[in-house]
Amino acid sequence: MLTPEAIGLAAAVALFSAGGAFLLARRKTPPPPQNAGGALDPDTVRRSEEHGKELIERARRDADQIVRDAELRARDDATRRRDELSRELETARAELREKERRAEKREDAAEQKQKELAREAKQLDALKQQTAERKEALDKKAKQLDELIEKETKVLNQLSGLSREAAEKMLLEKLARELSNEVAARIRKHEEHIKQAAEAKAREIITVAIQRYAAHQTAGATVSTVDIPSDDMKGRIIGREGRNIRTFEKLTGVDVIVDDTPGVVIVSTFDNVRRETARIALTKLIQDGRIHPTRIEEVVLETQAEMEKHIQELGNKALIDADVPGVHDKLVYLLGRLRFRTSYSQNVLAHSIEVAHLCGVMAAELGLNPALARRCGLLHDIGKAADHEMEGGHPKVGAELARRYGERSEEVLHAIAGHHDDVTIDHIYTVLVAAADAISASRPGARRETLEKYVKRLMDLEAVACGFPEVEQAFAIQAGRELRVIANAGRTTDADAVRVCRDIARAIEQQLDYPGEIKVTVIRESRAIDVAK
Repeated sequence: MLTPEAIGLAAAVALFSAGGAFLLARRKTPPPPQNAGGALDPDTVRRSEEHGKELIERARRDADQIVRDAELRARDDATRRRDELSRELETARAELREKERRAEKREDAAEQKQKELAREAKQLDALKQQTAERKEALDKKAKQLDELIEKETKVLNQLSGLSREAAEKMLLEKLARELSNEVAARIRKHEEHIKQAAEAKAREIITVAIQRYAAHQTAGATVSTVDIPSDDMKGRIIGREGRNIRTFEKLTGVDVIVDDTPGVVIVSTFDNVRRETARIALTKLIQDGRIHPTRIEEVVLETQAEMEKHIQELGNKALIDADVPGVHDKLVYLLGRLRFRTSYSQNVLAHSIEVAHLCGVMAAELGLNPALARRCGLLHDIGKAADHEMEGGHPKVGAELARRYGERSEEVLHAIAGHHDDVTIDHIYTVLVAAADAISASRPGARRETLEKYVKRLMDLEAVACGFPEVEQAFAIQAGRELRVIANAGRTTDADAVRVCRDIARAIEQQLDYPGEIKVTVIRESRAIDVAK
């Protein structure tokens, strides 16, 4: 509602407005006419009074209207404020109800949790009680058992005349002798039985295979040199601001090294195919004499096409050499790429052909299929042609590629995937491939090895053997293919020597990496020397 102060203020504003309007009207109204004596005309005075009354009445009416409008606005404002207060009050009540509901939930959850904790505490107390009772019973039984053992031990000592320590020592020594003799006897029995049937035949097969085939091995390098007629050619190879050499390296993917070495330019990359392509292309450019970006692009493209054809021819020649027909063209191409791949400095294509021949010879000796064995041996390392492009080791990659390009023989696929024991061996041809692979890789001259690695390998062999307490000395001979061990005759028996030999062989298998096989020979000797005078 409108306060008295607001109503009075509105009335004063209305009167002020009326007075202002009256003064404005008088200012605009011309002065009333006067008679000759200077007195005002009565009619004029009357009209003026009537006009003034009208103005005052109008001002009063305006003031009343302003007051009514102010009251209406005040009512509206009060209603709006009341509605806002009601909404705020309702919101506050809703929030309060929500908080009360949450508090009730928390209280219920806390009460439930308290009940669960009380139940768990009760169960824990019961479990502790049971554990304590069991522990007490076990302690009582253990005490009774100790008393019984002590009593029986005293009786046994009285009967045998030995102390407890002496009896334990004698029993353990007897048990060790019996077990050692039994283990050695079993090992000797099984080894003799197996050796009589397998050693001679295996040695004969492998020896015949090696004697009937020996391939020439070449080791590729990571760099190739290109002869140039004069050192002036180096500037032409580099070109203005190096544009020729940059174009050549970009197209071939190799690094061209132009240094102070007279008469040669070096082409370097780990991809042997790219390196050979770049070497041939650079030789052509030097012979042609025209060396500029356009000519470089023409020669490189031409050389790459020739190299693709050459690789295919190498693959076909390998098939002819290994006598393996009916291979997919893509696999033939991958075989040709192996000509430019080395493994521990051994050319992989020559190694694959050698393995194929070895597998064929051994299969013929065993009465198996020589053609299938040669096929397994030739394709066993096919994954090395693409292992840098696909994920996984070369056995897995090779098996996937062979299967993709139409190789349906299960024996061939299994030999490719399992020649490094990556899968369980289910076919005899996989064993032949693994044996031929080891023969080809470990034969003298097949792989180069630095002096430091060679010496370290021999020292590691001797160190493994010398780690056994029964061994006095150990000597690695035949380039690490055999290990001669001198056993202490006072600490070992003949049966112990067999066991020690087997233990050393197993330790070498578990601790060292080596190609092929290592023969372990344990020598035990006792000598009695006297002089007749």
